[in-house]
Amino acid sequence: MAGRRIPVALTIAGSDSGGGAGIEADLKVFAVLGVHGTAAITSVTAQNTREVTGVYDLPPEAVVRQIEAVHSDLGVDAAKTGMLSNSVIVEAVARTVERLGFPLVVDPVMIAKSGAPLLREDAVKVLREKLIPLAKVVTPNRMEAEKLTGMEIRSLEDARRAAKYIVRELGAEAAVVKGGHLGGPESADVLYYRGEYRVYKAPRIEGGCTHGTGCGFSAAIAAELAKGRDVPEAVGVAKRLITMAIEYGLHVGGGHCPINPVAWLMIPAERWRAVESVEDAVALILREAEILEPYAPEVGMNVVQAIAYPYARTPEDVVGVEGRIVRVRGGLRAVGPARPGASSHMARLVLAAMSVDPRVRGAVNIAYHPELVEAAEGLGLRVVRVGREEEPEEVRRAEGRSMQWLLEEAARRAGGAVPDVIYDEGGLGKEAMIRVLAATALEAAEKLVAIARRASRR
Repeated sequence: MAGRRIPVALTIAGSDSGGGAGIEADLKVFAVLGVHGTAAITSVTAQNTREVTGVYDLPPEAVVRQIEAVHSDLGVDAAKTGMLSNSVIVEAVARTVERLGFPLVVDPVMIAKSGAPLLREDAVKVLREKLIPLAKVVTPNRMEAEKLTGMEIRSLEDARRAAKYIVRELGAEAAVVKGGHLGGPESADVLYYRGEYRVYKAPRIEGGCTHGTGCGFSAAIAAELAKGRDVPEAVGVAKRLITMAIEYGLHVGGGHCPINPVAWLMIPAERWRAVESVEDAVALILREAEILEPYAPEVGMNVVQAIAYPYARTPEDVVGVEGRIVRVRGGLRAVGPARPGASSHMARLVLAAMSVDPRVRGAVNIAYHPELVEAAEGLGLRVVRVGREEEPEEVRRAEGRSMQWLLEEAARRAGGAVPDVIYDEGGLGKEAMIRVLAATALEAAEKLVAIARRASRR
């Protein structure tokens, strides 16, 4: 539309053949934050999660031509630098940025996660003197900040001094000294901007993926600056995004696994898809109330769907019907809407199912009746009985463990696969129940309707 345009962000950085860092990470971040991503490649690296096996720098004029080509046609609302490799490239980028005048985030990449050097010693001085004075924001980690400032950084107070030094002495407009390498239960990043400090904290994630964190963080700041946010807001968004990207990192390769910035979009998108599927399943169940109502359990029915692997972690990642589906005069009624976290028992069942087979994310329950079991078997479904009397005492006592045990035991009896139907004949204080599992909530409801139809024709 006239007068409107998509913000454009530019990454000036190296290419990571393993896809975890460099321009590959930057472009993912640009996309999930809603800006158009462009790139000027400085070096091509041969690397994977374990090591860098080769670095092939482009001629500085090739880097400049890429920047100019993007700027002359698309414009650049904000840019970031990553791996610049050598002093000649640093100087060429600095001259070009100064001439074209767009906001710049400098990620002073010096060493790869694997330990390989990515910035030659002679280039550090040029970076300090020529590029950092042009930066709107500089985003060093602890080791990079020590190299730039000559300070030893071991605490949050040290990080504050370093951030201030980068602004006051080196000439950047703002500096964020990242706390990922400082240790402690929290990761705290210190921003110094316009004479004030801000600290951005997040819980330290044990076992998360960290390859590409610096690239993704600086790219997120650049993307938000391109959209018109001020520096503190941009850093806040970047902190939240990168924390999520670490927590939901991609466990690929045999070394340092890469961040997953796509989680920023995938988790809310998957929740919405799960809500839609559960709503469709509820609509089907209510349409078929005539054949399902006689089998409705006293505790009510629920139909659930988890968000996709690898994002489903807790019952809050499983959509169910708030208040369940209950029997009323003349049929069935959904008490409340479909929403994440509305189920406990059924949510734990599908989470346990996903640990065996990530494709099985949907489930629905119905009261146990022998004719339903016979009908399911007659349809060729895999049906497994697990008696509640078999549940170990330590499982019974542990809050929330029953559904996990039930599923795991059923899968064991099914030869390691998740059955279509798991049933029990009840126990003390436990209503006899059938649980139907499938890839989605709607598919689980469709299986249940097919079972009930067959049983009603007996």
